[in-house]
Amino acid sequence: MKRIDPATVQKILDTADIVEVVSDFVSLKRRGANYVGLCPFHNERTPSFSVSKSKGICKCFSCGKGGTPVNFIMELEQMTYNEALRYLANKYGIEIKERELSDSEREAMSERESMMAVNDFAMKHFERVLSSTSDGRNIGKAYFRERGLSDRMIERFHLGYSLEDRTNLYDTAIKAGFSERYLLETGLCYKTERGSIQDRFRGRVIYPVFTVVGKVVAFGGRTLRKDKEVAKYVNSPESAVYRKSYEVYGLYQAKTAIVRANKCILVEGYMDVISMHQRGVENVVASSGTSLTQGQINLIHRFTDNVTVIYDSDAAGIKASLRGIDLLLAEGLNVKVLLLPDGDDPDSFAQSHTSSEVESYIAENETDFISFKTRILMADAANDPIARSRAISDIVRSISLVPELITRTVYVSECSHAMNIDEKVLTLQVSKYMAERAEREKNDAIRKGARDQYPDPDEPAQIDVIAEPSKRDAAEQSTADADQRRARFLEPYERGLLRYAVKYGLLYLCDVAVGDDGNTAPMSVIEYINYSMASNDIHFSNGIYAKVFDDALDLCRNGWSADVARIEADLKAKMESEIASGIDEIRNTAVGISNIESMEQSVRSRAQDDYDEALTSAAMNYIFKRLGSSPDDDVRRLSTELVSEKHQLSKIHTKYSKIETEKDRLVELVPMAVYNMMEAMLEWQILELTEEIRRVYSVPNPDFGLITSLMKKNSELNDTKKEFAKMLGERILSPRKR
Repeated sequence: MKRIDPATVQKILDTADIVEVVSDFVSLKRRGANYVGLCPFHNERTPSFSVSKSKGICKCFSCGKGGTPVNFIMELEQMTYNEALRYLANKYGIEIKERELSDSEREAMSERESMMAVNDFAMKHFERVLSSTSDGRNIGKAYFRERGLSDRMIERFHLGYSLEDRTNLYDTAIKAGFSERYLLETGLCYKTERGSIQDRFRGRVIYPVFTVVGKVVAFGGRTLRKDKEVAKYVNSPESAVYRKSYEVYGLYQAKTAIVRANKCILVEGYMDVISMHQRGVENVVASSGTSLTQGQINLIHRFTDNVTVIYDSDAAGIKASLRGIDLLLAEGLNVKVLLLPDGDDPDSFAQSHTSSEVESYIAENETDFISFKTRILMADAANDPIARSRAISDIVRSISLVPELITRTVYVSECSHAMNIDEKVLTLQVSKYMAERAEREKNDAIRKGARDQYPDPDEPAQIDVIAEPSKRDAAEQSTADADQRRARFLEPYERGLLRYAVKYGLLYLCDVAVGDDGNTAPMSVIEYINYSMASNDIHFSNGIYAKVFDDALDLCRNGWSADVARIEADLKAKMESEIASGIDEIRNTAVGISNIESMEQSVRSRAQDDYDEALTSAAMNYIFKRLGSSPDDDVRRLSTELVSEKHQLSKIHTKYSKIETEKDRLVELVPMAVYNMMEAMLEWQILELTEEIRRVYSVPNPDFGLITSLMKKNSELNDTKKEFAKMLGERILSPRKR
């Protein structure tokens, strides 16, 4: 395993486009300057996930998750920092330059990194066995050929073969330096009762299972033996990197087609997916032979609102799958069902028809799920009143799961006609089922809250034996408690100041008098904050705030100064290209020469404005983009929170035609934040002195000399506070008169 060098990291961060990255996982729609979609981090039906292309950040205003492209990938796919960088590098075709890990770095690799690495090694091993060994070609590849698969499909889905040898993969992986522990934890190998280790998938063709970003997390293996005592399929067990109910087979290969078609076709098995893809119907995925789960549905819903479920003609299989479709309805998806001709499954149907025939059959025969379910269940009920009553209740229960009122109403109306039952009766039953479900959910939430609040009485109580503290320990604890109280008191003021540094740090603020000779120096926002804090001996009491501020200051002094020339050169080249193309267009289209000069000047002026705006935007986003993509989890999280916090404009500003933004008022707001911080520190000192006076008073025979001294100091601090209040009042701008 190797580490990516800093120059490559910087290139990845500069290249990654937040809209393009998020679009791989979420179907986005433009809304004003931003994009919105369903949040991939939690279950929702109304979009609350916002993506800002200009800021390079995404944010869910419901659950709070998001960040830069790196943080988004890390959060969503549970990748490490380096895994996320590699994913982005692969997406943008960036060559990764690396260095070998030291022994200490290799030991520090996370469990997840190690398991992902061994899975990737195993997939490539199985592919190599399929194509480069006689057994692989004569058994594995021959089977795929018999099933009608092309080399392109075999490569696209990374199909492979595992030799009959009991330890072929194990021996090869150990020789390559992989740990036995991770071969066992991923389920690639297992221990027998005798303690020996064997390959799990030996003698099977291999179907790798990918996450939505293309990381292999599990495998399915099909035996080619006719022995009925041998399980037909063997699958990877769940692990730290694989949760079966949260993965959808084929989604990595199908996601682009799903977004393009705005529809996901759901089938059952590996070969169903691959055969449909081979026929050109690529918006197809599978639940991999398991019942459809809520996690899988949420994953599909990121990309589309429309799902078509394909069934073969097996009636028992259809009825067993109806519950999964109820989950799709409850998620707010539009569900259709397609029944294949007798004797066909998606694999055989795709193999025996052309691409256009498959697409036409789907378009002409898919039907609304409620109508389909009504037809299936009512046909079985025939003339049996009891069976008919149960079928109607089952159908109405499905309708009650639909979240949209209008859709429910339409379903009720259609079912009323189909089943010859009064619409009011069906509506009443739907309402009853909805009320029962709401009551169950409420009771479940209450029970969960009770379990979280009160421990299980059968669990033995954990008793901590605490030694009597020494006087020194007590004094140190008292100091630590005081420091924590001070940090909590100052936290909102420090956070407000830090937010300006991270969000606007590199923007010019004002000229500040430096020294006693009357000279001034231009200062950016972060330089002004640092200068003011140093001049007044102010420090961040919160450790992570201090860390983020120091990192931001270092980016201002070193990172930006190194990058600004390159950024300016790129923008100037773009400006000159814009001017040249604009002038060419004018000279090619102008009728007379009288206005050419003024038109060309207009083009130059507009290009200069674009350049200035782009440079300001680059400066404004520079600190956040670097900190928001930091390998330090705390720095990355806090920076993202600071930049994505919503701040409402004062109502007085909405009276005027031009609304002043926060950026417009930095020259007023930043000094105000510094003074607020200084006043808060004074307030804390006053509180501490007041508490000290109370403590001295409370003991027998108090020291009145000490009390007088403390009260005098307290009075001086209060006088200083009044001066600050006056100063702050003078700096508050009154609304302009019109």
